[in-house]
Amino acid sequence: MAEERVQRALARAGYGSRRACELLIRDGRVTVGDRTAELGDRVDAEREAVRVDGRLVLFGQESVYLLLNKPAGVVTTASDPQGRRTVLDLITSSVRVFPVGRLDRNSEGLLLLTNDGRLAHLLTHPSSHVPKEYLVQVSGDPSAADIRRLREGVLLDDGMTSPAQVSRVAPGVLRLVIHEGRNRQVRRMCSAVGHEVQRLVRTRIGPIHDASLPPGSWRALSALEVRRLVESVGPEADAPSTIAP
Repeated sequence: MAEERVQRALARAGYGSRRACELLIRDGRVTVGDRTAELGDRVDAEREAVRVDGRLVLFGQESVYLLLNKPAGVVTTASDPQGRRTVLDLITSSVRVFPVGRLDRNSEGLLLLTNDGRLAHLLTHPSSHVPKEYLVQVSGDPSAADIRRLREGVLLDDGMTSPAQVSRVAPGVLRLVIHEGRNRQVRRMCSAVGHEVQRLVRTRIGPIHDASLPPGSWRALSALEVRRLVESVGPEADAPSTIAP
């Protein structure tokens, strides 16, 4: 394939209009090989690695979408220098995939893995507002005032959280739905109101949920689930043309 401008290659891969892709480049979020891309750069997408936010952009390959029920003690990375078990150790796929977002090592629950960099970018972008639901066991039993603070937003070291949906499921057990993706956000929110998290399980990502998937198990998303997931991020995403199991 002949060289083309980086923004054109990204637009062809589904990252939005050329203007939107130019903004990604301006913000320093695109790399070609080992260098940060600049406007005006050209790339041969078949020979050079293009990444957005560190995720490899795949051109013309089949899209794979997997759902994993991550157990505690597994890290959400492709590889770990400390030799710990990773989420990729739990799955088998003929196509290289990567996790969408994060669950920290001690957290459990649903995690998406894909090679669709476009959709992963949209799902994790702050503007997407894709809801994520968690069941959280905490120390003590949060009061009505504690729950009200979580619902309205609490001040963390990186700013005030957005309003959340919070309900008390049982003594010391909360259900939280948030639309942000800050690092260890649910744990920090609960700590901010005086209740340390003892166990955290993600039960839903946007429209995707599966209470029957055992911990440590995974499956491919159905075509309908992929369509609903795409729809959840809004009109910027088009349905993938090809889905591989």
